Amino acid sequence: MSAATHPSSDPAAAKQLAPRALYQEVAERLRQLIFGRQLEPGSWIDELKLCGELGISRTPMREALKVLAVEGLVTMKVRRGAYVTEMSERDVREAYQLLALLESDAAARVAQAGSDEELAELQAIHDQLEKAVRQRDAFFAANERFHLRLLEIENNRWRQQMVNDLRRVMKLNRHHSLFKQGRLAESLAEHRELMTALARRDGTGAAKLMRQHFENGLAAATAKA
Repeated sequence: MSAATHPSSDPAAAKQLAPRALYQEVAERLRQLIFGRQLEPGSWIDELKLCGELGISRTPMREALKVLAVEGLVTMKVRRGAYVTEMSERDVREAYQLLALLESDAAARVAQAGSDEELAELQAIHDQLEKAVRQRDAFFAANERFHLRLLEIENNRWRQQMVNDLRRVMKLNRHHSLFKQGRLAESLAEHRELMTALARRDGTGAAKLMRQHFENGLAAATAKA
């Protein structure tokens, strides 16, 4: 292929890619606003205001909102615009149930087939959890790293995609289990038991403990105040 026809040197191709890159950047900025609770679940998204703040036209904003709608973070309502998705109790239950199924099976497979080096990586992340038990945000981050690393080790890309989508939407949950008094310590204790099962190469035990971990999380997330 000559330099004249190579995609990277084709001005027309560059023009086609630029708008795509922009709406992806806008989508990421909106995700940050949503996860940071600057756009609350259930709130209307003021497109014109955001376009002004970001210095963009409405076209990339609308494309970005379509992306977030597919991800489940935004709900589009006819003639009313876009709203940050608000999770119902049923949504929360169904998400936890699916995560329990997907991640318990992954835990069993990692216990049986993960290398010593990979289990050591999980132990190192668990050690970060131990240190962060009194710091909720740091605990959240380490907890997510642990679960996602376990999935990377298991290496089923379809499972990873499904779990990533579910975990992204779960961040919208106003009543996240780790918000509950005492839940961080309980979650840490569950992680300790899981790490012990992984170290013993106990696939059945690891799967059972991971399921219980999510069942306990669901109970905490749906408990009435």
